[in-house]
Amino acid sequence: RCVEVFYIYFRAGRVEEPYVSITKKRQMPKDGYSEEIEKEVGQAEGKLCTHRSAFSRASVIQAFLGSAPQLTLQLYICVLQQEITAARSIFMVLSLLSIVYGALRCNILAIKIKYDDYDVSVKPAAYLCIFMWRSFEIATRVTVLVLFSSVLQIWTLPVVLMNFFGFFFYPWILFWQSKSPFPENIEKALSRVGTTIVLCLLTFLYAGINMFCWSAVQVKLNDPDLINKSQNWYRLTVYYMLRFIENAFLLLMWYIYKTDVYLYVCAPLLVLQLLISYCMAILFMLVFYQFCHPCKKLFSSSISEGLLSCFKFLCFICKPPTSTILTDKAEVKCPENTDDAWSSSKAIDSQKGISHQSVSSNA
Repeated sequence: RCVEVFYIYFRAGRVEEPYVSITKKRQMPKDGYSEEIEKEVGQAEGKLCTHRSAFSRASVIQAFLGSAPQLTLQLYICVLQQEITAARSIFMVLSLLSIVYGALRCNILAIKIKYDDYDVSVKPAAYLCIFMWRSFEIATRVTVLVLFSSVLQIWTLPVVLMNFFGFFFYPWILFWQSKSPFPENIEKALSRVGTTIVLCLLTFLYAGINMFCWSAVQVKLNDPDLINKSQNWYRLTVYYMLRFIENAFLLLMWYIYKTDVYLYVCAPLLVLQLLISYCMAILFMLVFYQFCHPCKKLFSSSISEGLLSCFKFLCFICKPPTSTILTDKAEVKCPENTDDAWSSSKAIDSQKGISHQSVSSNA
């Protein structure tokens, strides 16, 4: 692909192309109006766009199936040996930058896939927010996994497998619940077995991404494009809440069972720093979706409104039913009411007795 890209790039414009294709893109709405723009795309430009899209997908695969395990392993070795060499630190920094770049490309791909009909232009502020968001999130997640695995090696595999298989089977569970037919239009040359293998590889990559950070591209097997194009704030909120709870639990286990390796480490301060770093990642994520997202004008609801509705829903679930509260109040008030009724009935009876005595004396 690299050789073909350079060959096409240096030959572009020298030979007149036999035909061009016309693409139609809509601009972002301004004052409620959106104009449609037609653009001529030549064969060379179309091939370059195809290769660029392939490079973006390859960077995501390389980041989460190559650099992420490599960074985790190198940091684990440094912790056990209590030594960070210059070469190893360089490789760890490069691996972290590779993962962050892959996550950033994943965000941009998700935006371009969801809003394919619009001419999307990402501003530098959006790139900066995504970079900070992903850097804090991935660095915190890798550090938490390494700390936990350094003191409880036997429980590392169950935690990793539970996370991985949970995200791997989640799209398949949604697909089986939808009762949709098996997707046949992925590639005409593929058989049913080949299509199944491709879908398994796709969900494998999806699970690998979600092991370390939020996957901006949500897999939906019953969709023709295999991508969920709706903006689901509820799923995003649940993911970050559960991930924060999991990180806090793993750090608590590390704090309880830490060994002499961490003798010169201030454990409470390290736990606090990691939790604050994850909160910083969530903060940059909120800033991106609220202010810097290139298609925020197309949202049916803002991130603040979506999170508020999600919190209201969760509070409604956690709140006890009102019927039981009313029943308890009625039971509490019942003795007082019976005492009042009994005393009032006694007063009425005594008044009747007094009136009866007065009538008899008059007679």
